[in-house]
Amino acid sequence: MSGFTGAAYPKELPTAIATKAREAHERGDEFAIDLLTGASTAPDCDGVLAEAEAIRYRMPYQSDPAMRAAINAGTMKYQDLHLSHSGQQVEQGFFGERIDVAVVEVTRITEEGNLIPSSGVGNNVEYLDAAERIIIEVNSWQSLNLEGMADVYRVAPLPNRGPIPIINVGDRIGTPHITIDIDKVVAVVETDSPDRNSPFKPFDETSRQIAGYFLDFLEGEVQAGRLTYDGYIMQSGVGNVPSAVMAGLLDSKFENIQAYTEVVQDGMLDLIDAGKMTVASATSFALSPQYAEKMNREAARYRRHLVTRPLQISNSPEVIRRMGLISSNGMIEADIYGNVNFTHVAGTRIMNGIGGSGDFTRNAFASTFISPASAKDGAISAIVPFASHIDHTEHDAMVVITEYGVADLRGLAPRDRAPKLIEIAHPDYRPLLEEYVERANRNAHLHTPHDLATAFDFHVNLAEKGSME
Repeated sequence: MSGFTGAAYPKELPTAIATKAREAHERGDEFAIDLLTGASTAPDCDGVLAEAEAIRYRMPYQSDPAMRAAINAGTMKYQDLHLSHSGQQVEQGFFGERIDVAVVEVTRITEEGNLIPSSGVGNNVEYLDAAERIIIEVNSWQSLNLEGMADVYRVAPLPNRGPIPIINVGDRIGTPHITIDIDKVVAVVETDSPDRNSPFKPFDETSRQIAGYFLDFLEGEVQAGRLTYDGYIMQSGVGNVPSAVMAGLLDSKFENIQAYTEVVQDGMLDLIDAGKMTVASATSFALSPQYAEKMNREAARYRRHLVTRPLQISNSPEVIRRMGLISSNGMIEADIYGNVNFTHVAGTRIMNGIGGSGDFTRNAFASTFISPASAKDGAISAIVPFASHIDHTEHDAMVVITEYGVADLRGLAPRDRAPKLIEIAHPDYRPLLEEYVERANRNAHLHTPHDLATAFDFHVNLAEKGSME
């Protein structure tokens, strides 16, 4: 199915499939599908299917509460993938030689039979190419003026494929439509339903403090000669803190800001409106309801500044490395040596998934992780002795920022990283972390000192007592 971050997913077929699943289960029959998407979808796609127990296997990313509960209960299988890998793995037959059905939302079908993407492109090209059958949902809620925003480029087949010819963020290298084999189309469904478009919470003081430290970090890069006020290329995850960062950029010295990222967010539209951002390249939207309506009204204007691309292009490690961008993503926890857990609470409970954070972190000019220093009213520390699950290793994480400051880990050996990270931990946890380091340093091997007997005491305490303290 199409869909990426609550945008451009099918609106009718998921509920119909869920209904069929419930009917089958009532008869005592088995019914389950393997569901591949671009990323997360919405309650009326992932949610209804999860509640109907209609999914056996899911990839590459999810964020729905009902789906998360089923995965953590072991009743649904989930494979968390780097998003840049997912389309190629489908092309190469990792999930079977063919995909049975591709269900894709579009704004319209051209007279030639080409598809005009709606609010996202995601993995649609790969799914449409690989599918035996195609079902198209034409959604009249999506603005027809989105036509011309998409830049659809098919990556050449392996091996020895050539470079993707993107040099600048806004380069257009493909077509505004997706070509398909129209003989594979078995149904066209008309819909008029909005994307999920969840509202964002108002900024709190912690978000503002973290955003302030992130902007201080950018200023430090300018002073070091690694960045200019006219030339900041950003990648940003979704959430309150990234939104606060973009609000801070409105009043900053930075001009001609560009984004090579996964999703277009509210703050990017504000930056475009203020003349601070010239272009943003992504694969989809992640807009609040208010800003989704604004996009529909003004898509003709915004498409001069926005490019939506297939996921294999928006998240291409090759292009990301060439852009020289600064990445910014959230985290669940980082350990004292800079390993980052992005996906699992206490090492076993999946939250969402790694998404594209690995694609950007591994290939960014400078990678940053931003997070409050504690969660659940102080019961959980974001800085721990040893990460309970590692998505981003110490080799990739360069900078960690909390409301207590910036831990710049670049150029530091593991033992020199620990004091930097402890310094930005919540004050209640700093003595415990320092005590752990002292204990670990009694070992014979001191490159990356650990006391394995107590390395996960924070997580054991959380499981047994409800708090890491």
